[in-house]
Amino acid sequence: MYWWWSGYRYVNFKIIQNSQNKIMKTLEKKVAIITGGADGIGKAAVIRFAEEGAKVIIWDLNVEKGNETADALCNKGFQVSFQKVNTADFSQVEQAAKECIENHGQIDILINNAGITRDSTLKKMTPESWQQVIDVNLTGVFNCTKVVSAYMTERNYGRIINTSSVVALYGNFGQTNYVATKAALIGMTKTLGKELGRKGITVNAVAPGFIATEMVKKMPEQVLEGMKDKTPVGRLGKPEEIAYAYLFLASDEAAFINGAVLSVDGGVVI
Repeated sequence: MYWWWSGYRYVNFKIIQNSQNKIMKTLEKKVAIITGGADGIGKAAVIRFAEEGAKVIIWDLNVEKGNETADALCNKGFQVSFQKVNTADFSQVEQAAKECIENHGQIDILINNAGITRDSTLKKMTPESWQQVIDVNLTGVFNCTKVVSAYMTERNYGRIINTSSVVALYGNFGQTNYVATKAALIGMTKTLGKELGRKGITVNAVAPGFIATEMVKKMPEQVLEGMKDKTPVGRLGKPEEIAYAYLFLASDEAAFINGAVLSVDGGVVI
């Protein structure tokens, strides 16, 4: 019990507690699947969601980093597991989701975070590099959403969050394939928001700007400075800042937000 002096009187505040006499966390009793959760922004989201009480399942192809992330969090008392899943393979997604239901009984949250780049100008871009990006960044989202939303519909509850990009809103030199997928995700998000909203499922997108992942930090210094110069707040974003956006959209506080695109970019699109 806490007391706060308002200047005129004392006001009494109570901490809302559950039956175990502990403060409820934002994602308590929720089960979340995070694709591409072994590293980068996805890993930051896994950590944030686990800390907020969710049971988190990482879907990724990087077995070493996936298990490393899951084991490190389990050792701290969190409930995190790893499944090797190629999200571009519909049958693998079906099997992984089935196992998740068998183990946890529900899927409440899906973060479609997995993505790859195969950058080059249109002149140099090969059909193979085009298709690889389409398969992971777009078809993978379709596969995961189609499979997982069916389970969510059964319970009339779900939060689906797609990772778009700031480049989807204004394009980017040398990224025809990547931009095409991220722009398509915005259209997909709005369409699925209309289709699934009445079934208790919200679908939203986050459009990150220039984020200081380990991969980005390895870029030449002049490139990093160029990114900072384009960002009105004068710095790169942190993976954790994208994770917080995911967390908000996955929470019950965001229940009336549907079909939205949240730019988390330090003002790049202004």
